[in-house]
Amino acid sequence: MEKKTINFKEASFTQAINISAQWCKEWGEDLLSEEVLADRIGELTKTRNGLRGFFAYALSDKDCFLLDKLPFSLIYKLNEVGDAVTEIVVKNLIMSSAQIIIHRRDNNHEYEISSENISDRCKAILRLLETKSVTKSVNQVLRDLDDMGNSFDNSVKYDSEQKEFIKKQILDIAH
Repeated sequence: MEKKTINFKEASFTQAINISAQWCKEWGEDLLSEEVLADRIGELTKTRNGLRGFFAYALSDKDCFLLDKLPFSLIYKLNEVGDAVTEIVVKNLIMSSAQIIIHRRDNNHEYEISSENISDRCKAILRLLETKSVTKSVNQVLRDLDDMGNSFDNSVKYDSEQKEFIKKQILDIAH
């Protein structure tokens, strides 16, 4: 039987999610060292699909504790990837923060907790990434916040309560 491998440069978004899930599971079961995992994630996140897939999985899965522990070797590799990592984590912080307000309004505590977990993971990562990159990305968001929104095309803008909460979350990165 021939072993099937996926070329990370050609991995689809869905494949990147599945790859990330498998690695997180193996790491959680001590079948994969932090260093090997960090090297793999470093390679995967060099592509747009890999970057999006990894963070889509690792930020949202409540059973994947990788982004709660944040091993130094992983942060080192994420910093090597550069601004693209910072930008996607900041975007996830903004989206999850806006969703917290929506879930509170809807009295949907389960989703609120899930969005808070994503937001907390984003802030923790941003505190450890390269400061200039984080500052640049956060300042851009603060400048553009009035034109940003809840929809894919930003046609539904964030309301004043969401914008204030997003600003609070951004300021919380420094603490």
